[in-house]
Order: sequence, then structure tokens, then C-alpha cells
Amino acid sequence: MVARLKQKYSNDIRPALMKEFNYDNIMQVPQLTKIVVNIGLGEALQNPKAMEAATQDLTTITGQKPIITRARKSIATFKLRQGNPIGTCVTLRGSRMYDFLDRLCNVALPRQRDFRGISPSAFDGRGNYSLGLQEQLVWPEINYDTIDKVRGMSITIVTTAKTDAEAFRLLQLFGMPFAQQ
Repeated sequence: MVARLKQKYSNDIRPALMKEFNYDNIMQVPQLTKIVVNIGLGEALQNPKAMEAATQDLTTITGQKPIITRARKSIATFKLRQGNPIGTCVTLRGSRMYDFLDRLCNVALPRQRDFRGISPSAFDGRGNYSLGLQEQLVWPEINYDTIDKVRGMSITIVTTAKTDAEAFRLLQLFGMPFAQQ
């Protein structure tokens, strides 16, 4: 089964971008590479069950088992030792990536409180976009009664675009709800 957004990219978005940016070759057209979803857990040092809960939430949201990220350096101020688990992360590619982006744009983002669109200025200069969600409850898969604590997550959308303008237009055509400037 082909993801709805992947078909939309092939049929509508790619030809529109070729025309708009005057590309000579179809391989020059920017496309999505991967989506990285990350939950940072500083509290995992005191509460080991927090890591299990966050891993379960991320598995439910993405449909893929996350890896546990560990501290690279010891920092005495934070009582952090090298190798301690401090977060959980998932990298989505292929049809799971397109399904996740579809649910992010059409379900999760509009469910946020006082939502007026996402910032169009969160590009990194190389065509990648990052955004943060303050709670995992915006996803309909998460049951309010089963969570132990509200946690935020960061989502990074990696594209092959060379400039922010190309990446902005690509995500806009995918249906990303950018705020008006």
C-alpha cells in the first residue's frame, strides 16, 4: 500500500516544484529523506520508569520501536554520568515517514491548544525543519488515562532541499500548516 502523501508527491508536488524552481532534471527536485522524533528525559536519572513510559508513548505514536539515547559526557552539575540513558529517539523513513507526516499535519498539530500555525522560521539554513510539541496528548493514539506525565517531543524533518525556500515550499505543498507572517 502506497502512502497517500507519497502519491501526492509523485503526482502533484514534484511537477509543481520542477515548474516553480525551473529544475532541469527530476532528481534535482527536493524530497523528504527522514523524520526524527525525539523525547529528552532528564528525569530518567531519578525515575527509571519514565524511560519505559516515554518509549511506550513513542512506539504508539510512530509505530516503530525507539532507541534509547545515552549521555556522551559526564556532567557533575546535572549528576549525569557518561552512558546514562537520557532520551529516546525514532528515525522514520519510507511509508512510515509519509504516514507520520500526514497524521502530524492533519491530526496532531490542529489539536494543539490555541493553534495558529507553526513557525515558518524554524529552518536550519540547509533545508531541514524542526518543531517541538509540548505534550504527547495531541496524538489521538495516546490514551489520557494511561500516561504518567505530560512530555514534549522534538520533530525534525530532513529534506534534500539546498535552501530554506525550497524546503518551505516542499513542506507547504505537503500541507504543513505554517503561520502567516
